[in-house]
Amino acid sequence: MSHRPFIARSALMGLLLVATGTALAATDDETRDWRRWLRMFPNIAPATQPAYLQECGSCHLAYPPGVLPAASWSRILAPESLADHYGDDASLPDALVAELRGYLMANAADGSARVRERAFAVPGAARSDTGLPRITETPYFIRKHRRIPARLVTDNPEVSRFSQCNRCHIGADRGVFDERQIEIPGLGRWKD
Repeated sequence: MSHRPFIARSALMGLLLVATGTALAATDDETRDWRRWLRMFPNIAPATQPAYLQECGSCHLAYPPGVLPAASWSRILAPESLADHYGDDASLPDALVAELRGYLMANAADGSARVRERAFAVPGAARSDTGLPRITETPYFIRKHRRIPARLVTDNPEVSRFSQCNRCHIGADRGVFDERQIEIPGLGRWKD
């Protein structure tokens, strides 16, 4: 009769108790430092594909693929949608569209394991009166931005639209959209 399983189980329980005690004993300063450290990491995977960064990022923020579901990206990349891409002609060669489509589909919100990206994955939520999906019309985006007064964004000439994520979210290009890393041009740090 071996006592090894009992010893292993006891050792594991001891480690868990020590870890729990350490976490509970952390001071507010230590907790604040830990949260600050965590905020350095992306909560939405940033755009990384070179062709996407070049083609889309040359006109606007290369939005992270995880902020729209695959069906929305597919609609945006349709030839007629690119010909009238939110008021601009963004037509691209078929081979490049296929490359971008592959990247965006593989990294879209509805296929992500990231919690914040999955929040953008509500089917049909990005529908727009203008026909093309809009990140700013997703329920998640609306909920996260509902308390921000228009004077800070749409009435602010340095921002002008909610679609200009990188104007206020200082880590947007790295996928960091943390609420504590918002700096509104002309106002400074956002305090909710």
